[in-house]
Amino acid sequence: MDVAPYMSRVPEFAAFPTVDQMHAELDDLAAAHPDLVRLRRIGTSRLGEPLRVATIGAGPHDAVIIGGPHPNEPIGALTVSALLRQLVEDAELREGFGYRWHLVPCVDPDGARLNEGWYARPSDRRAYAEHFYRPAEADQVEWTFPLTGEDHFFDRTLPETEALMRLMDEVRPTFVYSLHNGELQGAFYYLSRNDPALAARLTAIAAAEGLPLHMGPPEVPGAVQIGPAAYMTPRGAELAATYGVGGGSVDYADRFGALHLVTELPYWADPRVADRTPTDRQYGESIRDSLTGQRALIAELAASLARVKGDLTVRSPFRRALEDFVGTHDEFICEWEGLPGTDRPATVAEVVGGRQLVHLMRLRYCGTYLRMLDAELAAGNLTPAVRTERARLGARFDEWFEEAEAEAESTPIPLRSLVAVQLGAALLAAEAAGTGS
Repeated sequence: MDVAPYMSRVPEFAAFPTVDQMHAELDDLAAAHPDLVRLRRIGTSRLGEPLRVATIGAGPHDAVIIGGPHPNEPIGALTVSALLRQLVEDAELREGFGYRWHLVPCVDPDGARLNEGWYARPSDRRAYAEHFYRPAEADQVEWTFPLTGEDHFFDRTLPETEALMRLMDEVRPTFVYSLHNGELQGAFYYLSRNDPALAARLTAIAAAEGLPLHMGPPEVPGAVQIGPAAYMTPRGAELAATYGVGGGSVDYADRFGALHLVTELPYWADPRVADRTPTDRQYGESIRDSLTGQRALIAELAASLARVKGDLTVRSPFRRALEDFVGTHDEFICEWEGLPGTDRPATVAEVVGGRQLVHLMRLRYCGTYLRMLDAELAAGNLTPAVRTERARLGARFDEWFEEAEAEAESTPIPLRSLVAVQLGAALLAAEAAGTGS
């Protein structure tokens, strides 16, 4: 399938939509095209937000498209919008492709609302860090699907996760697509099947849009590579014990024999993340430096938390996310220690990727900490400890941001390009799932 014409139809976008704007667009499309778009509620979020799916198309296959599985990753909301509109406008795509599409623009609206402070400024890295929110691991929709194996049992599913489960149980999908993105890494993919031909087509459309491919350290140590910038999707059974979570949407998709795809795209492009030129440093040394930086961050935030913990009064999601990070992140990164084959020269991509990870964690979680303290101040909790740590960590945030900016060689990626890649990937993978190849 030539997906270039569909990718070329993706319009320009200036910002990510708010949750209210997502709902309004679904309402408008369903009202304007009642014969094509079926809009219905599939569940309710933890804070009472309706979870809705738009269904369109006809055919023997069903596709479930999941936008916003992590609320700091809203590219998928625009991708759902662009795909839904193309399906409305293009009868051949809608009727001849062989799919009923079930599109969820945002499966974690509660978390998305806590990120809306930067949605209107998608190219502003400081705004992103200052308004960043990512839930604690056990509060993430993507990683709270049930696991019932003997090695690890998990049944603390969230209402949002249960809504996706009910939808998949109903339609028994052929294809499930979870729309993700990162920040400064290159583009890469997870596939539930070892399909090198499909992986190559997926990476080709990202490269054609000018996105650097991710050639640095894999997101998960020991990830099985299908091809450049493409990996087998790790299952919950492989990750749950370490990360203290359940299964992913891939685990539930496996119940139906569905092809599962994750597209991971950056907001900012740094050509170095695709540079496989060897450096004069060992890969193991690069890993150790990154781990040292992350552990220094954990230690500093933990010491700060100890100074204010007795004064905290607000049960904010920021506090839960921060305490989860401080309490568990070292267990996660321990997986990187003692990996075989790290005595070789590190590539430019690997050195840059390790360093960027330190910057990412500093800005994400110092920003989360400041939001936690601001919630205390807004509630009138003006104790000396809270005020002192707010001032100290505010200055520390400025230092870390300036340091990250000094090392950055990145430019914002047009939102249109990111959406085009996710949309093209949806069509390529859906075609492969529908033909069984």
